[in-house]
Amino acid sequence: MPENKTNSNRRDFLTGRILKQAIENTGDNLADYLNQSTEEFAAPTGGSTIRLSTRAMATEFAMVMNPGPSQQVMRASDALDLIHEYEQLMTVYRKSSEISRVNATAAEGPVTMDLRLFEILDRARQICLDTEGGFDPSSGPLIALWRDCRLEGRLPTQPEIDACLQHTGIDQFLFDHDAGTIQYKSPENELNLGGIGKGYALDLAGQFLKSEEQEHWLFYGGFSSILATGIHNGLPGWPVGIKNPLFTSQRLGTILLQDCAMSTSGSSVQHFRHQGKRYGHILDPRTGWPVSELLSVTVIAPDAALADALSTAFYVIGIEKALEYCEKHTQVGTILIPPPAQGRKLSPVIRGIPNEFLFLDRDQLLSQ
Repeated sequence: MPENKTNSNRRDFLTGRILKQAIENTGDNLADYLNQSTEEFAAPTGGSTIRLSTRAMATEFAMVMNPGPSQQVMRASDALDLIHEYEQLMTVYRKSSEISRVNATAAEGPVTMDLRLFEILDRARQICLDTEGGFDPSSGPLIALWRDCRLEGRLPTQPEIDACLQHTGIDQFLFDHDAGTIQYKSPENELNLGGIGKGYALDLAGQFLKSEEQEHWLFYGGFSSILATGIHNGLPGWPVGIKNPLFTSQRLGTILLQDCAMSTSGSSVQHFRHQGKRYGHILDPRTGWPVSELLSVTVIAPDAALADALSTAFYVIGIEKALEYCEKHTQVGTILIPPPAQGRKLSPVIRGIPNEFLFLDRDQLLSQ
C-alpha cells in the first residue's frame, strides 16, 4: 500500500470519520490475535478498542488502544509515522538506507552511522554470542542464496552454501564501541536486521509513547512481533492468542502480556517443497541448512528486539539449549512446541511464564 494512502486513511480516522465505529467495536474486531473465551477453556476476553495501522517493512504495523481521549489517537499516529523513519535506518532493500550504506562501505574501513543503528547492530552481535550463533545478523548471504534457489526450483549445493559460510559469522565484523564504528573484513560481508528489526522499531516507537505518557496500548508488527504495556478490559495485561502450529486456524491458547514483548517463529506458513520434501524458511546460520526440530517457538522478553531475535535463535538451537538460556536469563520465558510423537495433540515445553498469565486449550494437548 502506498505510504500516502496509508497516511490519508489514518488521518480520516483521526478526523472522526470512523472513530465512532472503531470505539464501538468489540473484542471480535480487536485483531486476529486478541481472543474471546471459549467453552473449552476460560481464556481472558478482549474488549472494545481503537486500532490504527500503517504498512512498513513489508508488513502491517498497528497500534491497539483502549477507548479514551482523542490525544492518545494522535500520539499513536505519530508513533506509526516513526516506523517509516526506522525502516529507512534498517532495511537492506533500499540502497539509500543507512544499513545499505554501511554494508557498501564498511569493508574499506571503519564506518560511523546513526547511533540507533549502531545500538541495534551491537545488540544483535551480543545476542549472536549469547545464543552460540543461533541468531546471526550476518547470515544475509545464506538467506539470499536460498531465496534465489527457491525461485529457480532447486536446492543450493553444498559448495554454494560453503561459499556463503566463508563470509558469515559475527567474528568477521569489528565493532569499536568507543568510536561507534564497524568495519568488515571482506566486501562479501553483510549485516541484515531481518530477524530483529521489527522488534527494535516497536521498542523505539514504544519509547516515544511512554515519553508522551501514554500508558495502555498494544503495538504489533506483522503479528509475529508484539509489544504491550498497561492493562485492557479490566485484565492485568493484554490477551494475545497463540496459534496451533499444526492447524494455524485454531487457537491453542491465550497469554496475557503486560509491560513486555512477545515473538513467535515457525515454518508452518513459510516453507517450500522440493522433490516431495518440506523445507522451512528458518536457516541454521552455522550450517546454512533449514532446521526442523520444532514446530514453533514463542518467546516472552522485556523488549521486542530481544523477543524477536530469541524466537529465531531458540528455533535454531533447539529445546535443550533454549532452556539453558532461560535458566541464565530469568527475565525471558518461552513456549517450545516440538512435533507430536504420534497423533495430533501437542506437548509444549514451557519455561519462565507464570501459570496465571497462560491459558491453554487442554483438549489440544497430550495428557501428561
